[in-house]
Formats: sequence, C-alpha cells, structure tokens
Amino acid sequence: MFLGNRVNDAFMLSSSASWRETLDLEQLIDVFHHWKTQLAADEHGVLWEAHLSGADAVAMGIGGRPPELHPTCAQPTDGLPRARGTVGAVRIATWNVNSLKQRAPRLLPWLEERRPDVVCLQETKLADDALAELLGEELAQRGYEVAAHGEATWNGVAIFSRAGLEDVARGLAAAPGFPHPEARAIAATCGGIRIVSVYVPNGRQPGSDHYEYKLEWLRALRDVVAQGPEETVVCGDMNIAPTDDDVFDPDAYIGQTHVTEPERAALAELQSLGLHDVVRDRWPDERVFTYWDYRAGMFHQDCGMRIDLVLASEPVADRVRAAWVDRQARKGSRPSDHAPVIVDLDEAPDGDIGPVVPPPSAPVTKRGAKKLPQA
Repeated sequence: MFLGNRVNDAFMLSSSASWRETLDLEQLIDVFHHWKTQLAADEHGVLWEAHLSGADAVAMGIGGRPPELHPTCAQPTDGLPRARGTVGAVRIATWNVNSLKQRAPRLLPWLEERRPDVVCLQETKLADDALAELLGEELAQRGYEVAAHGEATWNGVAIFSRAGLEDVARGLAAAPGFPHPEARAIAATCGGIRIVSVYVPNGRQPGSDHYEYKLEWLRALRDVVAQGPEETVVCGDMNIAPTDDDVFDPDAYIGQTHVTEPERAALAELQSLGLHDVVRDRWPDERVFTYWDYRAGMFHQDCGMRIDLVLASEPVADRVRAAWVDRQARKGSRPSDHAPVIVDLDEAPDGDIGPVVPPPSAPVTKRGAKKLPQA
C-alpha cells in the first residue's frame, strides 16, 4: 500500500470497483490495527479519507488527526453528485488573530476543539518563514497545508487547509500600496472552492489618505473576485460594518470609519458580484458582533461590531447548514479582540447553532448608554 508524503493522505475509492480491489485488507489492518472500522464507497461513489491518529502520524512522518473516516467528497443533501475534487461537509472558519505569535497558545487548542477544514487568518503579523518556524510542525501534525502572505510586525494573512490547497495567489493584482503593497490578501483553491482571505485596510479617519487607500484597495479586490470562479468565498476582516444593525449603537460611530456610506457602498459593490453575507442571511434579525474593543468592558457588555464576514457565491451559499460566531474564543486569557466566524457546508456537526456561541449574558442594548473608548 502506498502512503504519499503529503499530509492528510487519502485512500480513494470509487463505485466502479470495490474497496477490496483498491486496497489489500491485510495491508490496511497492518497500518490501522487498532481500529475496528471499514472503508467503503457508497452508492454515489463518495470518496472516503482514512486519517492516521496523531501519534501514528508523527511516527510515520505524515500529518493526521484522531482516528475517523472522513468524506473528502461528500454528497449534498439533495442527492445530486458533485464533481470530483469538490469538498462537501466542510467547515470554513475565518479569524483575525491580532498576532499569531501571541495567539498560538489559543489557536492550537481551538483547532482541536472546532476542527475546521479550512482556516483563514488575518493580522498574523509574521513573515512567512517565521510562521513556518512557529507553527509548521504543529499544523502538519494536524493535517493542514499552509499558504501564507505575511510581513513582520504588521498585517499578514494565511490559509490553513486539509481540504486541498492549490493555485495559491498572494496579494491582489493592481492593488494600491501605502505607499508599498501590503500583505492583505491571499487566495487558494481548497476542494474546488476559491477561498480568499482578506484583511481590508482600516481607513483610520474618514477623508484621510488611508481612507482613500481603503476604498481603492476594495475596488482592486472586487476586480480580482469578478474574474471567478463560480464557487468562491471571500472572508476575513472587512473593517466595515455592513449596516447600522451591525454595530451596538449607530450614534456612537458618527464620524468614525467602518460605517460611512462610501465604505458600505464599496462593500455592496463587492457583494453585487453575487456574494451572500451568509451569517446575516441566516440570522437576519439577530444582534451579532465579531469584534469588541479591549478597553472599557466593551466585550463583557457586548458593545461591538460585526466586521468579520464570510461572503459566499450562490453555489456555496446554498450549501450552508450553519453559520455562527465563536464568541467562546474571545473569552479568557490573552484573546484576540476578534472572534472566529464558522460556516458549515452540507453538514453541521454541532447542529444549526448560533448566531453567537455562547450568547452574551449582560449586553448593553440601550442607545446612548455606552460610548466608544476613543470618543
């Protein structure tokens, strides 16, 4: 039996031949002797992936995760077969970690707990070689391939995937710089879906040079996304609250960035390509935030903004079974000021939970009761 050098190796089976013809059973038992399980293709020819346990993976020098069978090409609930290479039953997550070096002790346990298949990170604040040195081995042991576009101290984006990682593109064609190009976008094809992880410029002050840079950068992003393909997800820290419902108090943000009409219009132009805001689509009337300032008890009073978005093209949006904010990851010691956003396609392992998990216990909801720390 051949085991390749890539992490997350899979035994591919098809309906045209039984698994006994594809793999020798004795060889299978030799490797997975402590498992009491079988491999088989279902009537649709679903491809099943057999993962080594973490300990075995380390011993054999390839990636793995706790023993299980996992479909690499699961079928949709409508029963229609998908093209080979399109991943179903996949969990996509996006998280502005606000320094990967600082957040590594929290990120690794979170990966074990939430088990995302594709992870988009922003504000990594690490050069690519530093990221590889810090987390490369740990991620490989968990079955992730890594694509990074970083710089020391500032910005930085990355994609971790155990659903395939192909056609990686770093940066945006024709994107403006400030004054030089910054590490704010990375894209890759993960199991047939074009994943784009973005960290949109903050804008600083309305009317400032950085604000104009933000608007130009968003136009460059739209131009890139407009080139396709049909199955696309753009996710990350957009640094824009789409509507007044996405901030705790619209009055508190008067004169601030993130809520101005030009910023929202630029985001709407991006979405006009056919991208769906999957969290808001699933929870149209709920109070949902993804960012809370560290200061003034903003998190504990749930005085935040929803600026971390997952925008999916219609073929992907139609497959969403759950979309929620992992507020638990914002709690505790040394958190990021952002929470991860998690989207499940085709299957929802935790059920259709949300919109915020766990919900805040003492939110301040009266308008005018809380001001921004910087006001």
